Amino acid sequence: MLHVPILRHGKPYESADKVEIVHHATGEPVALVSQANSGMLPRDIQRMNHRALERFAVSELMAISRKAGELFMTAALPLGDTTQSFDDYVRQLSATTGMPQALCRSNAQKIHRVMAEIDVVVAGLTRGFDLSILDKGFGLDHGRMLSWSRHARVFGAVLPSNSPGVHSLWIPAIALKTPIVLKPGREEPWSPFRILQSFIAAGAPPEAFGFYPTDHGGAAALLRAADRSMLFGDASTTRPWQGDHRVELHGPGYSKIVLGPDCVDHWEKYVDIMVSSILANGGRSCINASGIWTPRHGREIAEAVAAKLADVQALPADHPDAKIAAFANPNFAEMISASIDAGLREPGAEDVTLRLRGSPRLVKHGRIAYLLPTVIRCNAADHPLANREFLYPFASVVECPADEIVEAIGPSLIVSAITNDRGLIAKLMEASNVDRLNVGPIPTWRLSWDQPHEGNLFEHLYRQRAFQIESAA
Repeated sequence: MLHVPILRHGKPYESADKVEIVHHATGEPVALVSQANSGMLPRDIQRMNHRALERFAVSELMAISRKAGELFMTAALPLGDTTQSFDDYVRQLSATTGMPQALCRSNAQKIHRVMAEIDVVVAGLTRGFDLSILDKGFGLDHGRMLSWSRHARVFGAVLPSNSPGVHSLWIPAIALKTPIVLKPGREEPWSPFRILQSFIAAGAPPEAFGFYPTDHGGAAALLRAADRSMLFGDASTTRPWQGDHRVELHGPGYSKIVLGPDCVDHWEKYVDIMVSSILANGGRSCINASGIWTPRHGREIAEAVAAKLADVQALPADHPDAKIAAFANPNFAEMISASIDAGLREPGAEDVTLRLRGSPRLVKHGRIAYLLPTVIRCNAADHPLANREFLYPFASVVECPADEIVEAIGPSLIVSAITNDRGLIAKLMEASNVDRLNVGPIPTWRLSWDQPHEGNLFEHLYRQRAFQIESAA
């Protein structure tokens, strides 16, 4: 059977302890994944060569990244005792996660884009200063003396299984000269392993990389041992690490569309943007809209959005028109659906898609389950379903007075504000609860890679130091 090894300082390692991952629909074994114990991680991280990437200039690492991007999309790369083609990767990724193959390919394009356009990405993270300063340790940039110290001897990431596109967030650390240690999601070892192999094939030193499939205890050991890290997960996973400056948290996004009072009467023009923001990538990303907030026309907006989403069907992962992912664990889908039903028992909310579709949101096929897109209309901002997020295309449509929306929406990773109202824009610009702001009819999923998406990886890895030097007379 196919074996996915641990990578210890870039070298494959087969553990006696393995986990079998299976096809989401058939239950047939797909691979055995070697498991690292919680003691291995801190030992290996401590012994890691934290200067493994220092001998390269940033420009050289960017060239390696661009080459790695090409290899990621085209090459047969090492995987255990065999090799993996790109088509193999797509099939295996879809098999164990339930994500449609079409979405696997589109996520791979996102990963490739970051690797191919790494100079643009890093320029956004560093705000465009002369990157040769990182090679020399100090230097002049537009007349300013700058010096930076890397505080991340090793950078770690605890990764999810829900969407491969998230890997674009840690990739720039390699160009920024920081060795990487990764804990993959249980059902998704494929993307991070293939990315690391593409960098090694492109000329990056293997000893700069670690890949450690492990359990929750091992994940915690990684976060404690790495100097700086990134953690993906739901609120219960990220909550214990809140306040730890070493860990950059990527939890629920609660991203939203906000309609301004000046544009809401023309809401029909923006229905496709709302639908796309909810449905893109199967609704599995923190950048998907989980709320549409409007000062009026809530009923009409909910009906129009729900009518389009009600056409989405539960299709096999290899179907070219599949738009939503399967839940390999039907119990998880049942729990989500039951949570929504519990919220609907509170007055003031309606499942509009359920009424229009005429069939339940929970669909079971054999050993798997699907949740069909769901639009909930809420009459008030304090309804239990007005500000929720789930791992599928779900959104609430909430009516709220325009002058109360900014405070009422709560923490939001992305807000796409469809408005020209200067007062509303000014409030959103000042809002500490809005991480990323789009002004205009921009879907929440459309990112600009020359700007940080969530946090700033460069500032997480480096700290600016005061620096002076006096030339010899």
